[in-house]
Amino acid sequence: MQDLPQNPELRSACLIFNPVAGQSDPDRDLAQIRAILEPGIDLDICLTTKEVGADSLARAAVERGVEAIIASGGDGTLSAAAAAVVGTEIPLGIISRGTANAFATALGIPDTIEAACQTILQGVTRKVDAAYCNGQPMVLLAGVGFEAETVELADREAKNRFGMLAYVFAGLQQLQNLEPFEVSIETEEKVITVSAAAVTVANAAPPTSILAQGSAGIEVDDGLLDVTIVAPATKTGAVAAAYHLFQSASSGTATERDDIGYLRANRFKIIATPPQKVVLDGEMAGTTPIDVACVPRGLTIFVPSLPEVEPIEKLEGLPDLVVEFKDSSGFDELQV
Repeated sequence: MQDLPQNPELRSACLIFNPVAGQSDPDRDLAQIRAILEPGIDLDICLTTKEVGADSLARAAVERGVEAIIASGGDGTLSAAAAAVVGTEIPLGIISRGTANAFATALGIPDTIEAACQTILQGVTRKVDAAYCNGQPMVLLAGVGFEAETVELADREAKNRFGMLAYVFAGLQQLQNLEPFEVSIETEEKVITVSAAAVTVANAAPPTSILAQGSAGIEVDDGLLDVTIVAPATKTGAVAAAYHLFQSASSGTATERDDIGYLRANRFKIIATPPQKVVLDGEMAGTTPIDVACVPRGLTIFVPSLPEVEPIEKLEGLPDLVVEFKDSSGFDELQV
């Protein structure tokens, strides 16, 4: 992890709030956010609508020269707001209120309103990688094939009713229609061609995004993207591969199955035959081909303060302890 600088006291910020995110009461959520933040921060509150998204609200805030942007909503809202501050020094505060909250989990940010607000008030920031996929901003990942089909099946009504289980149900349904496709994956150094059921390009990903866990060690500030290729021969193999990836994410150990591959690079070009649907940070984003490029340390985010460092010395209590302090001359010159 990079050094975590302490920003000067934050005096004002633009709060971009999505009232339809998640399953909680938006009026109550907004009131709680204001109650915690407004005593110390002058908030310019902007609500997203069907016509005006978080991306345009955030870009307008950047043009106004705001001190910080705070985004509250699901992963799509957070990613859209992040787009406006990539490559700037404007820090982004994250208050997750979505179904999956993958954005917060992947970046080590609390996913409760109170803890997320306190993180912003502490003023500690970290620079992490961002990316662009076909010119659109990407903070988390782009999924090609199986994951995109699953996300599309898990519509808003299902997510409101079942929460995270909506993705599970959609995944089981999509498993019945599993169709491999030919895919070409190009980096600066090589081109590989393979038959796969899912290809995931990750900049950052929580353990719950199992199709991104081939390497089981995604670093959010290494200047590289991680690609995981899942190529099961049968539906039974797909279930086994998914379970293995879950184990990899849990243990932090890279996968060793023959039907799962992974590689890292700064940029990937992916072409699928036939063309496959693409999901980008939890939102549908057209079809392949895609061109994904990393922006090293291009995003500044508010993160929790580091825990207090444990004492590096503890001698008290040792039997027959004698401590003699040396004078200021220190060590004698070493004779070699």
